[in-house]
Amino acid sequence: MVMLRARHSLDIRGIGKTFGDSQALKDVDLRINAGSIHALLGQNGSGKSTLIKVLSGYHAADPGTQVFYNGEEVDVDAAAGASWRRHLRFVHQDLALVETLSAVENLALERGFSTGFLGRIRWRAERRRARDLMARLGVQLDVTKPIAALSPAERTMVAIARALQDWDDSQYTVLVLDEPTASLARDEADRLYAAVAGIAARGAGVLLVTHHLDEVLRVADRFTVLRNGSAVATGPVADVDVSRLVELIIGRSVERLYCEHPPPSGGVVLRVESLQAGALGPLSFEVKAGEVLGFAGVDGSGREAVAAFLSGARGIEAGVIRVNGRAVPSGDVRAAMREGMVLLPAERKLKGIVAELSVRENLLISRYADLRRGWRSAFAIRRRSELGVVKHWLDVLEVRPSAPEAAIGTFSGGNQQKVVLARVLRLAPKVLLLDEPTQGVDVGARAKIYERIAEAARGGAAIVLCSSTDEELANECDRVMVLRAGRVAATLSGAELTEDAITAECLRPREAARAEEELP
Repeated sequence: MVMLRARHSLDIRGIGKTFGDSQALKDVDLRINAGSIHALLGQNGSGKSTLIKVLSGYHAADPGTQVFYNGEEVDVDAAAGASWRRHLRFVHQDLALVETLSAVENLALERGFSTGFLGRIRWRAERRRARDLMARLGVQLDVTKPIAALSPAERTMVAIARALQDWDDSQYTVLVLDEPTASLARDEADRLYAAVAGIAARGAGVLLVTHHLDEVLRVADRFTVLRNGSAVATGPVADVDVSRLVELIIGRSVERLYCEHPPPSGGVVLRVESLQAGALGPLSFEVKAGEVLGFAGVDGSGREAVAAFLSGARGIEAGVIRVNGRAVPSGDVRAAMREGMVLLPAERKLKGIVAELSVRENLLISRYADLRRGWRSAFAIRRRSELGVVKHWLDVLEVRPSAPEAAIGTFSGGNQQKVVLARVLRLAPKVLLLDEPTQGVDVGARAKIYERIAEAARGGAAIVLCSSTDEELANECDRVMVLRAGRVAATLSGAELTEDAITAECLRPREAARAEEELP
């Protein structure tokens, strides 16, 4: 945690933003000090994204908003192209990196390439500059690799380096990080925050937007909580714990975030025999009706690929996947769905939703057959039945606002995830594959998602939960299989199934594990 005494600040007073009759921000005060990490917290839809867009100039603030930069009042009007905004740097959850290009090329795209005789790019100088930028952040990586070949933490560091590449340490700067660890395992997140702490120690102010409250307690100095567009609390992180932050964020205490479900008592629904695909496998396991089997592992362990191979989204090279004894063809999503196996994918924006379509269309897109008007027409849909189904699921999962015809891209991440979950639950799956089901989701939405998972288990579904969050796995699963280098390194259940045990098994060096396996 950074303890540097701040000499400069960005001080925002009475910030407001109104859209038509709706007030998204209401008289919010926020002060970001130099050398400090300030956490901005709140449920999806609380106003965090709107505040960031006002800071960036994407939205103009309501009249009455005052901004003081380094003690002097500045023009907050977005239309005026306020010069103080060049001292604010933004790294969004969608990193906006070109994955087929290298770190060298991504860094140069924004500022332009250094050229020499006849306009030739000076690649040696560009590579040196990229390495120096990464070293400045305390990060070493191969800057010539395509972004797609880097780890999630390394990609985020490239985005931070791009944002800060012309940063002058003598000038106060604010770095805004929006959910930087949403898809990172614990060790990756720790590496990232070590670099962020170094940035703050050199005099920058950091505004951290995150749903991971344990990270807030570890790395932040101060916090501000938004609820319904208003700042309901602000203060030192040292004065609160996770329970208190949860209470401030959702406006009430939550006695239990995770839901209990009875031990599985049904027969085997999913059986996987000697599955192999690339570096994954051989992998064999069974999941009973009502059982939640978790898969853990650091990025690159194979954990992030399990759900895609099981669902048919990716083809396997060897092995058999059976649902209730029936073999499911490899790489055939439709066949998997016919057997009752459905997937909630990890990358919601890329694979979970069609942002331009409505909430209704996204919720129903996997199956319309039960809504057809009759046997005479395969295309006519019973409108009343369609709206009834949509309203039912929006109510069950408490999607807000309950607006079936609104484009889903306009909804918060938590509400988008609820719609995707509603889509798969509507199919009454026999096997429910969940890949990072609460990624980028606030604590209130997480509680609702866990309720639905528990209900599906009680209803007899076999559930496979792949997650980079060890706390989630420890509390939601009956068993957890820890993957290392594509193989099962440990299986935890009963009293052995704890967050610390999962973390320890995930982080064990391969050499140590191999030596232990070879002992007589």
